[in-house]
Amino acid sequence: MNAAKATSLSTADGFTHHYVRVDGRKLHCVMAGSGAPVLLIPGWPQTWYAFRHVMQALADKGFKAIAVDPPGLGNSDQPEKGYDTGNIADVLHRALLALDITRYHVVGHDVGMWVGYALASDQPQAVRTLTLTEAVIPGLAPPPPIFVAPQQNIFLWHFLFNQVQDLPEALITGREETYLNFMFDRWAFHRDAVASDVYIRAYSSPGGLRAGFDYYRAIPETIRQNQCRATRLLEMPVLAIGAEHATNDAPLVTLEGRASDLRGAIIADCGHFVMEEAPQVFCGHLLDFLEEHTSE
Repeated sequence: MNAAKATSLSTADGFTHHYVRVDGRKLHCVMAGSGAPVLLIPGWPQTWYAFRHVMQALADKGFKAIAVDPPGLGNSDQPEKGYDTGNIADVLHRALLALDITRYHVVGHDVGMWVGYALASDQPQAVRTLTLTEAVIPGLAPPPPIFVAPQQNIFLWHFLFNQVQDLPEALITGREETYLNFMFDRWAFHRDAVASDVYIRAYSSPGGLRAGFDYYRAIPETIRQNQCRATRLLEMPVLAIGAEHATNDAPLVTLEGRASDLRGAIIADCGHFVMEEAPQVFCGHLLDFLEEHTSE
């Protein structure tokens, strides 16, 4: 494994970009602050940039924020396979080891919630606390039903579509803005807060669509792994956060019986993109939780 290579984003915002090679592939992460490390894992269809407000809040409170572009997303390389959450979690853990970080807090949003759960279960010696938001976890939650009312299906239909081989790319290439804005427009409550242009550019790059969809195509393998993980409790403190106008209490429900120390919160007046739509409230829950457990 090659050593980490870092370059500065700017001196104005205190963020620095780092590139780590794991198995010869480049992983992009952005850091701010110093202190106890906090790994921030975004979901689909976003990048590390979804955590920009959270990073600043963590840095201001004496934490080292590390927001990643998971493999295939943003400025990270796009491998042809390996998008099951067990492999992605292993890549992220080894990337942090390359940065001389052996113990850290984990925060995961959306698909990042799937990866965060796998990381905490597979590397319990490394994960100090686990904060998961705005998803349910394949293999722990029941599969989404097909025959539901249209207003319920707005958060479900893409699970099947994104798993289809080749067809989504054929239909969406050249229309990425239309497809992704459909999600942002309907999943957000405070639509103006979501940096959709940043994410549309990322997923419009060559290979961007395919890599994002491959996280969904790997769901059967992720389910198989999670059925094994479900046989052991998470022993670190776990916080599950939902949004009033999106998953609500579903993140907490999907983790009930899976962790020995589990608590939940629901952010009012907020849609799916909680870190951008309600950064102050989200950071309030997160920082209270982290500060409670950082000295342990």
